Parts: sequence; C-alpha cells; structure tokens
Amino acid sequence: MNHTTPERTGLDPALLTDQLFELWNRKELPTLRLAALQGFSKLSEPLEALLTILESCPGKQKGRSHNLGHQILIEFQTWMKEHPQVHINSLSQQQAVALQQRALGLLTDIQPNFSDSLINIYQLKSLDPSILRLQIVKLQGLKCYKEAAVLTIKLELQNEFDVEEMCVPLILQDKLSLAESFVTGHHQLEQQLVTLLDSWCHPNFNVNDISRRFPHLSLSKHYTAQIQPKMLTKHVLRLAQKFKMDQDLCPNAFHKRRLDSLRYLMYKTFVDRGMTEENWSDHVQYVVADDLELQISLVEMLVKYCGLRKASQWSLRYKIPRYRLPLGVWETQQSLPPNLQQICLNNLAQEEEWVPSRSHCEKFYQVPLTRDKVHFVDTQESLQECRQIVLKDGGVVGVDMEWQPTFGCSTAQQVALIQLAVFDQVFLIDLCTRGFCLHPETRSFIRALFSSQNVLKLGYGMSGDLKCLLATWPQLSEEPLKMEGMLDLLSVHQKIQRCKSGQIQNGPGKREVLVGEDCAEKGLSLLVQQVLGRPLDKTEQMSNWEKRPLRISQIRYAVADAYCLLDVYSVLSSNPASFGLPADLRSISSSQSEMSKDKKLKEKQGKKTKQALDKEECQGAQRVSPLRSDTEKGLLCGEKPSEESPPLPPQQLRVVCDNMLQGLGRYLRCLGVDVVMLENTDDHRIAAKLAQAEGRVILTCGQPFQSLRSQVGEGRCLSLDCSEKARDQAVRVLRHFNVQPTPSDIFSRCQACNSDQYVAIPQADMIRMLKEKGYLHDHSISDHTLETSCQQEEQKLDDILTPSVTPEPPRYATQCRWASLSGLDRDTLTFPGGSPIQLHTVPPTLLPRILLFYVCTRCGKVFWEGSHFSRVLSLFQEVLHITNEDRDSAAVALQSHSTTD
Repeated sequence: MNHTTPERTGLDPALLTDQLFELWNRKELPTLRLAALQGFSKLSEPLEALLTILESCPGKQKGRSHNLGHQILIEFQTWMKEHPQVHINSLSQQQAVALQQRALGLLTDIQPNFSDSLINIYQLKSLDPSILRLQIVKLQGLKCYKEAAVLTIKLELQNEFDVEEMCVPLILQDKLSLAESFVTGHHQLEQQLVTLLDSWCHPNFNVNDISRRFPHLSLSKHYTAQIQPKMLTKHVLRLAQKFKMDQDLCPNAFHKRRLDSLRYLMYKTFVDRGMTEENWSDHVQYVVADDLELQISLVEMLVKYCGLRKASQWSLRYKIPRYRLPLGVWETQQSLPPNLQQICLNNLAQEEEWVPSRSHCEKFYQVPLTRDKVHFVDTQESLQECRQIVLKDGGVVGVDMEWQPTFGCSTAQQVALIQLAVFDQVFLIDLCTRGFCLHPETRSFIRALFSSQNVLKLGYGMSGDLKCLLATWPQLSEEPLKMEGMLDLLSVHQKIQRCKSGQIQNGPGKREVLVGEDCAEKGLSLLVQQVLGRPLDKTEQMSNWEKRPLRISQIRYAVADAYCLLDVYSVLSSNPASFGLPADLRSISSSQSEMSKDKKLKEKQGKKTKQALDKEECQGAQRVSPLRSDTEKGLLCGEKPSEESPPLPPQQLRVVCDNMLQGLGRYLRCLGVDVVMLENTDDHRIAAKLAQAEGRVILTCGQPFQSLRSQVGEGRCLSLDCSEKARDQAVRVLRHFNVQPTPSDIFSRCQACNSDQYVAIPQADMIRMLKEKGYLHDHSISDHTLETSCQQEEQKLDDILTPSVTPEPPRYATQCRWASLSGLDRDTLTFPGGSPIQLHTVPPTLLPRILLFYVCTRCGKVFWEGSHFSRVLSLFQEVLHITNEDRDSAAVALQSHSTTD
C-alpha cells in the first residue's frame, strides 16, 4: 500500500495547535494527550510540524515551569516511541540541518527543561560545532549568560569556549554554581576557573582589571560585591578540594587563609589569653611554614602584640633579611645577648605534676582518678585489654576525640587521640602510632564499639568527631559505620537551654532578649558548669595533639573531656525533672529528630505560598506581617514593638553576628551593643554555640539561617537581607528590639575587642611613653617641638588634675568602666591581662592637639576624640535618643579616673 499521498495531504499543524490550545485552556489533560497522539499520526512531516507548533505556542516566553509547549514535547516523545521510523536521520542532510537550526533557535526562548527533549529529538549535538558556537555567542551578545552556559553544557561544548569569557559574567551575577557546573569534568577548565578565582584573591587585585578585560560587561556595585576576598577564598579552597587540585595552583587563597589564621592565633593568645604560648608556637610554625611573606607578617604582628624582643627572636629564627624588618627589630637583634637570640621552647611533658595547683582545683572540674588509672593504648596487646573492659554489656562509656587544628589551612583533619572513659579508668587510644592506627584490629574495635547496642556511648557534638574519624579511616565510609547505643549530650544540653530560655521569655515583663551576667563558658564546659558546678579548663583544647610525648596538662584535659560526660550523665539521669528533662534521656535525640521533621514540613508548606514569602522581609522572633506604613519600613519583622515596653539600653542587647554580617556588627558595637563577631574562618555553627552559652541573639543572613534557627530557642535567630547596607541593617535591629542608644553610648565599647573598660592617659604621659619605646622618629616633629609641647602641657596637666577643671570627657564616659593607671606595668606598658598599649597606632602629628587618650584595657587599642563621633551621629540620627544630661554626667564619671600615679 502506498502511503505517500496521505502524508502529503496530512493534518495542518495550525489546526492541531488550535485544538491543543483549547483543550489546554479547559484543563482537559487526558483529552489533550489523546488528541496529540492522534494528531501527530496525521501530520505529513511530524518533525517539521512539531517545530511549527512549538514556535506558535502561546506562553513560551512567560517563564512558566510547565506550559503547553512543554506538554506537547512530552506527548511527542511518547508518540515517537511507537513510531521509531520518525527520526532526523531519515531525512536528507539539507532537510535535517534546516530543522536542526530551527530547533536551535527555539532554545533561546523556551525553558531549560525543554532543551534536553529538543536536543534528543533533533540530534543537535551532531550539528556542525561552528553553527552551535554561533548560537551560543549570539546568546552572550544578548547578555543571556546563564542561557549560554546551560546550552553549552547540554551540547557538551565547554572546551570550545574561553573559561573567563563564559564564567566571569556568571560569577558577577552570583551564579558561581553554574560556572562550577560548566567546568566540572574537564580537568583543564577546572584548573583555569580555580586559577582565575585565586588571582582575584591577590592583595593587589583591582576590580577595574575586569572592566579592562571585559569592556562589554556593565559592572554595577551589586555585581562587584560578589568579588570579596573572604568569600572567594572559601570558594577557591572548596573547589580545590572538590577538583583534587594541588595547593600550589591557588597560592593567593591559601596565603590569605594562613594570614587570617595567623591573625587569629595572635588575638587568641595575646589579647584573649585563650591559648598558651607553647601551643601558639606550635601552631604558628605550622601556619607560617616556609612562606617568607607570612614570616614577615608574623614579626610585624609580634612587634604590635609583644614588643621588639620577641619579634627580633623570631626574625632571627626565620633569618628574615634586614631590609624587610620592621623599625627597631634590627637594632634589638644586635643588642640581644647570645642566650636570648634563640626562642626557648621547653617541653614540659615530664616537669608537670598530675595533681594541679589548689587554685586550679577550686576553679575547674577535676577528674577523680589518679595517674595510674589513665592508660595509653598504642599496641594490639593494650587494645585487647581496653576492649575487654569497654565493650562489657550494659556499660556506659564517655567518648571524645582530639585532632590537630589546621585553622582552615588543610581540609583533612585526622583523629590523633580517642578518649574512652569508664567509671574507674580512662583509655587514651593513640592513633599517631602509625602501625597501630593502620592495623585492621584497631579499625575493627572502633566499628564494634560504635555498633554495639549494649554499650551506651556518651558524647557531646559527635558529628565533628565522626567526620574526622571517617577522614582517618576512609574504609569506614566504604562499609558505612553503624551507630547504635549513642547519646549525644549536646541534644540534652540544647533541651536544658531551651527550657531556661522559655522560663526567661515567659517571665513577667520580660522581652525575648536574655539579659544577665557575662558567661565565658560555652559548649561542653558550660554544661559541666551548669550540672557539676565548675567548668572545664579548655586551655589545652587547641594543642598540637600530634606532638609526642603529650604534656601532663594535655593528658589531664583529654581525660577530663571524656570522663566529665559520665559525671554529667549520672547527675542528669538521677534527677532529670530538675533540669526540665524527660525521665529517659535517650528519648531526647529521637524527639528532636521529630521536631526537625515537623519544622522541615512546615518550611516546605510555607515555600508554596510564594506571595506570602515575598512580603516577609526577614524571619525571626515574630511572624512577619506586611508593612502598614512608611514609619514601619525600618522594622526588622514588620511588627512595631509594644509602646508599653520600655526602651532597652544597648548594653543589654547581646548578639552574635555571623561572619557575613561583620559590617552590621561593627555598627552595632559602635552604638554600645554587646556584639561578638565570628572570624572569617569560623563555621556558622559557632554562632549557635555562642547563643546557647551566653544568651545571645544570632544575627545572620542567607542559607545558614535555617540550620541556626533549629539549634536555638524560638525567636533567638534573626535573618537579615544581605543586599541591604550594614547601616540599614543596624537600624532594623535597633528598632526591632526597641533599643534607643544615646550619644553617650557611641563608642562606649572598644571597636576591636568589644570591651567596655578604658583607662585615660594624659597627653604628657603619652608623649613620654612614645619616647621611651622609640616611636617618635617622625622627622615632621622635631625634638624642639616636642619639648615645647611637653612644657606647655605640664601646666595644662596641672589644670587637668585640679578638681575644679576637667578636660573634655569622652561622651561615652557614663556607659564605660574606667580603670586607673596604677594597674599599668610601667616597664612593659602592659595591662594586668597582658595586653600592651598599641603605641604604634598613635600618629606623632596628633600629639600637640590631643589632651587625653583613651586606651582599651583588654586589647590595648588607643582612641581619642575626633571626627568619627559626628559621622556616627549623622548616620544614626533617626534612632538616637538625645538628652541634655549626656555631657554633664560624663564629666562626673571621668573625674575620679583621669589621674596618673
């Protein structure tokens, strides 16, 4: 039978289009499917007719995820399975190329989920690459960068295009994930993308270089905001790990990460006093390594934090060239006697006593075990003894792990020590003994321990421990580790904290902000303090756990971290109701999982209501409602605070700012709010731990909000708009909490470290200190000028110390604590906490006109009255509460503290 004639006089595609369009509008989908399948069979040229139908389909440009065109494509593919003879290869080459080019043109307009179908039906990958490239270049010319990249990926043409030309516009439009997809699977392209991002991390990089390289790109402020060294560094390191690239290919990002780590170590040791100098020394050598620029940065920081002697010792250690040394270091080197030219790093492992000092015992939790009850396990024989005791049925074991801190400089963190505590002894499994760590029996014991249902394992925040455990033994991932009989006391602690938070929030007249004493403890140490009365000594937390032998203080710390879990569990299980806990502590984890599932379900349902979500400016303490007037546009969550609630002083608002909101944190801090800001290298989860431990509200933005909100009490996590300026974010937060700062609050906290205690130093004393420490080498100020200034200021100083006349006090005097100069060490110019005055930050040209300097007693930063105050006053005029008493009360407060010894 001859079918040629019916095919030539087949169904008109326009009629089929109208029929399908009518059925689509009537939402008669089953009828539409039947009509489509029957109609396709009546078309004389189905492949050509399909393009005609798709080109005329209404709604293809509307951005819908599923429209008539999409439905027609689905039905056509179903029809093709029953008609395999309909194929692009059955046409002549001329006909096929013509249809392919028409199909290619459709890819400009229709949704991405259409493209796979069209590419398959019309075999577009077989089209001449030059034609395909031309279509993609056309999309780029139309500034459809996303569409061009997606089409390139689908057509597998990545190697035909320049990585920078394709990826730079995507990155500037905050589509780095698409740029990542573009290069994934193409090793050379992967390296080129990472190298490009790394070049943007260089200190001398200028965004204008992009404008010169890509003049066709319009670089708005929003686009260039995507190029932030902090975020770029994170992305470079993440991609380098994902693509398994050598660190040498991204030197700038790793240098920046190490430099940030070095700054953190300096602050942690010499300002926060949270790390011993021996631990600091170990970590500094690891971070600095053999990088000359980092070695020089270390010496510069040592000059700032510790003085010239220590800086000169480290400069000698690293043999830094004289011309790269900071001022005064070379001269100090020459004056050092031979016995002080080398850094003394004593190993105190054998010198310490097991029983600490009496003051230590009174201050910190102590393990009720003698030294002989602590066993090192580093052989198969000792492991067998440990196994027999730890794996007894019905036993309870405290589990903790230690690893070498890498401060973000390395992604692989392997466990160095596993602590297993039972009620009468503790086993320290030493994984730094290489042969022992790699032995199959060691791994078998770990598997048996964690999978045993008859042994209760206690931990605190065990997800991090398990992550490092899998990095130590990848074999545990190949055959997944079964986790049975586990109780994470972090879940129990969160339950306790939520109960306390609820009691405070529901109290009479209380707002949702927790106000109370400062709490230095956090995490497990806070739980131990709350339950057992004394916190843990965390000094050795960031030790070098791979260095052997371990010091006695390290062993004490490791033992306490595991054994305290047993004591905490014993107290909580004996009287759970007093802590707001259920009788069965093991039920807490499962109940929290159910709560998490409920929250996820609610979030899913909430996302379906897009219109309601669009009206929400943020999520936080209250359900967001639409803004009702212009006066409410500044409110964080749309609801105006109750007029009956008294304004909250900024000192009573305690927040922790995620590292994406450091600008907001600085503004709030300069207005007197108690602000902790995460470091650039900190994980977002640290914010939750700080909020739980110190009663702070979390301020965050973007993706971390959902996970952080689930870890703290209701209303304890607020999400802000990342696109807003930091100043506007600050106004929103202040209005939401009904905080009314006054001019007296401005700069009442140190902008560097958040302390609120200062000491006043008169001009003459400052000049004398600068001279003694050799900081007055500026030729713009002659000795004669300084002498004259000193003589003139002697009389002024006498006036200052006269009760009837006081210098102009800082406006924030009433909101600060003022210390006396008597606490300052006159020889080293350091405060009782150990921080030296940062004399190097005082410009000599400032001395003749500043009567009083104000120094933070915690970090040593020097302040003076200048133009910053008026700028802040101007920025926040709309939220400041100004009274006439500010200046008078400030003078009274400073009167008794502006004297020198």
